[in-house]
Amino acid sequence: MNRTNPGIVAIGLAIAAFLLAFLVVPVATVVYTAFSNAEGGFTLAHFSAFSEISLMRESFANSLYVAGMTVLCASLLAVPLAYLTVRFQFRGAALIHTLGVLPLIMPAFVGAAAMQLLFGRSGSVNLILNDAFGFTLPLMEGLHGVIFVETLHYFPFVLLNLAASLANIDTSMEEAAQNLGSSGFRLFRKIVFPLALPGYIAGASLVFIKVFDDLGTPLVLNVTNLLAPQAYLRVTSIGLEDPIGYVICVILVVFSIAAMSGSWWFVQRRDFAIQSRGGVSAPLRRLGPWQTVLANGWIALVMLLVLSPHLGLLLLSLSKVWSFTVLPEQFTLMHYATVFEDSTRMIWNTFLYCGLAALLDVILGTAIAYLVLRTKLPGRQLLDHMVTVALAMPGLVLGIGYLRTFRGVELPWFGPLTASGVIFVIAYAVRRLPYALRSCMAALAQIHPSLEEAAGNLGAGRWRTVRRIVVPLMMGGILAGFVTSFVTAAGEISETILLTSRESLAPMSYGIYLYMQSIAGRGPGAALGVIAVVLIGVGTWYSHRLVAARAPRDVPGEKT
Repeated sequence: MNRTNPGIVAIGLAIAAFLLAFLVVPVATVVYTAFSNAEGGFTLAHFSAFSEISLMRESFANSLYVAGMTVLCASLLAVPLAYLTVRFQFRGAALIHTLGVLPLIMPAFVGAAAMQLLFGRSGSVNLILNDAFGFTLPLMEGLHGVIFVETLHYFPFVLLNLAASLANIDTSMEEAAQNLGSSGFRLFRKIVFPLALPGYIAGASLVFIKVFDDLGTPLVLNVTNLLAPQAYLRVTSIGLEDPIGYVICVILVVFSIAAMSGSWWFVQRRDFAIQSRGGVSAPLRRLGPWQTVLANGWIALVMLLVLSPHLGLLLLSLSKVWSFTVLPEQFTLMHYATVFEDSTRMIWNTFLYCGLAALLDVILGTAIAYLVLRTKLPGRQLLDHMVTVALAMPGLVLGIGYLRTFRGVELPWFGPLTASGVIFVIAYAVRRLPYALRSCMAALAQIHPSLEEAAGNLGAGRWRTVRRIVVPLMMGGILAGFVTSFVTAAGEISETILLTSRESLAPMSYGIYLYMQSIAGRGPGAALGVIAVVLIGVGTWYSHRLVAARAPRDVPGEKT
């Protein structure tokens, strides 16, 4: 059956036009501006000027240092945790993995201010250490504070990917190595970890990309000698015509794409396949008494660190006075009252923008999944690749690209595009489309084409079949993609602070950032942060429930 009829072609062209207009063109505009002079000709003068500014050189080195150290520290937390919970007997291993994912529910910049009160120079932990032992730890000082916050927030990327890889390794290979005399750390270093490298590399590259491009956390911690904050400050203080900001954006894009491509290249050039079936069930190993004590102590320490931003944010939202004390001296609900009185519009804007963006994502995701998996449309794989590229695009780069590309563009009824709520919907949709697409493609891949062929044999046309058969069967994946897009957009900050032209248009993430900029506003900021975390947490839980409910199950007596 020929699938490339005019309707299919029109849909493919419409999606390609959307991605070109709101992904390719803004990024290309940023790159073009970085390499062009006042007359529009090619030049490297802006890069030369960048290299001559000592603050820019320092910021570049600092960004590499922070990203690299965060990957290292995240690995030190995640690798032992993944190995212990996957390969050894532990009570509550599932709970440990669940708690280990909690940091991803809270945007990194939200918990940064609360962690200053817990781990800062006069924070709870250092007050206890100083009273008990006479020393303090500089955990939240300068770049180290950014590394500490980012480590606790992003280490689940390594944990989740590495745990999945470890679970797929045939344990008989470890048993064979043990029979040949290998054990302990040598067994892990020579056999287990090399086989699990694809998962580790995938997680580590994600951590590097997220940290290298992060804007909100350094700004909240008042650490501006990093690339992303410098790009933001150059554009907002000097203006959109400043070329150095665009040079920084190009560097961010290059390193993000390089990290993603490098991880793919590293995995592809080596053979990690095993001849026997992966994931073979085998008895989990037991730890000795002292090993059990050390392992449980390590896990308890990691879990305390994992939960500390959430605990600190909750205490800050309820504290009336919290200064130079281990715990708040007085508690109040006044901050929540302030939020619901002053920031109701921001909460409503968050639901509006993120809901419309998620709806647009699942519509586009369903269409692209159908084009890729069910048609022979030429170039259909290119749509998938373009969407995947959005995953590596820093929000800061897209935000600056939108401001420069669409300045002066007027919309009927809305006015200037860059000064309306429409720009938030588009920006959130473009960056979250990869999540919705993966969910929709997974759902469609589970639907056998014979069901559509049967509907066609009974006289149903293509669009009727899609509407009555395909979409209802995909609904679990579509809903999961909607929720995932919604909750991840709710915590977006890089694009948000760039695209917010006035407070009446701002979503919650911008309100949290504004509150956190002053000591007096951190209580309401924490309260708004708690609301955002609850919203994202409930949405994440619900998306997992949808995926679990729609997962294929074996039916007794049914042939597979």
